[in-house]
Amino acid sequence: MGAAQSVSEKSIHEFTVKDARGKDVELSNYEGKVLLVVNVASKCGFTDSNYTQLTELHNKYKDRGFEILAFPCNQFLKQEPGSSEDAEKFACTRYKAEYPIFQKVRVNGPDTAPVYKFLKAKKSGFLGSRIKWNFTKFLVGKDGEVIERYGTSTTPHAIEDDIKKALGEV
Repeated sequence: MGAAQSVSEKSIHEFTVKDARGKDVELSNYEGKVLLVVNVASKCGFTDSNYTQLTELHNKYKDRGFEILAFPCNQFLKQEPGSSEDAEKFACTRYKAEYPIFQKVRVNGPDTAPVYKFLKAKKSGFLGSRIKWNFTKFLVGKDGEVIERYGTSTTPHAIEDDIKKALGEV
């Protein structure tokens, strides 16, 4: 159930994903940047604190080579019920998110998005690779390799030292 799947990709930069409007985005565009990849939801108890802190971190480090990649997901109690564009509008309007909000994805099960298969294969979580809830975070280095995985209860601010280290600032 929670076993990590084997993947052939060596880097997140090998993937193409869809933006909120369904257009292809090559993650190779982010080569050389430190990434925080997050499965987000607009109706979760963790929404306000996570989106607020994600926006703060993005504003603080975006000019130093840091980017957040947010993937809306409706797999956990249907807490992202609208369209991908609805999720993007919510994040950008309510939380002033200036980072990309991509197309809704599945992070678990047979229809797991390929980029999430990769992330989970590279860093398992507590009790296996399965994503347990909204706002699971993956820190990815400039080379596209997964550095660390953080559960929902780890706030974005708690990851700041790891971000600085990945940026080469510590």
